[in-house]
Amino acid sequence: MNTHLPPVPDTAIGFKEWAFICDALTQGVQSLILRKGGIHEGRGGFEFKNPAFFLFPTWFHTQGARLRWVPPAASKPGYSSDVGYDPTTQTFSSEDSRTTVDIDGFCTLDQTWRVTDWEKVAALTDLHVWNADVVQERFAYDEESCLHIALVRAWKLPTRWTFPYEKRFGGCRSWVDLPIEGVVALSTAAPAIDDKAWQTLASEVRSILD
Repeated sequence: MNTHLPPVPDTAIGFKEWAFICDALTQGVQSLILRKGGIHEGRGGFEFKNPAFFLFPTWFHTQGARLRWVPPAASKPGYSSDVGYDPTTQTFSSEDSRTTVDIDGFCTLDQTWRVTDWEKVAALTDLHVWNADVVQERFAYDEESCLHIALVRAWKLPTRWTFPYEKRFGGCRSWVDLPIEGVVALSTAAPAIDDKAWQTLASEVRSILD
């Protein structure tokens, strides 16, 4: 495993994503984010506007049924997780009942694409845990069929960062400001996959999307 650490940002930005997807990223199961955007993204629509961000898990009680089981990532050289990924093993209550935010991961943005070719999106199937019908639903969500796709390098925090949940974290938006004290944990964060495995994966993604 490499010793390179993620950059320490001046602010703490959270990217809201399904809790299971946050887990998949920090476990090294996937290194992609597929996003259509939220209804509060502004007139310009969604964009990956932050080069580094914490993974803010959102609770959606049926998300497990919309994802695929993935075998242990440690079966691949360079991957840190050996627990596999089974989204059927956990359920969530309503977001309205939350009292805390629990963050385990951080991502640095490597490259982004705005993809309008469904064949390219479909070619990524083995590189993420979403079911095909979920991806198709996001791709064809409105009159413009497209997805914003990000290749990210994920990092696992040394310990879980927990802080009180606030109403301002709610709503259909992707980016939220977080307490600044969380950035200190990045000095000892560990990469989800090592450099060699990362370069191999990144090359595969680019060969599909570039």
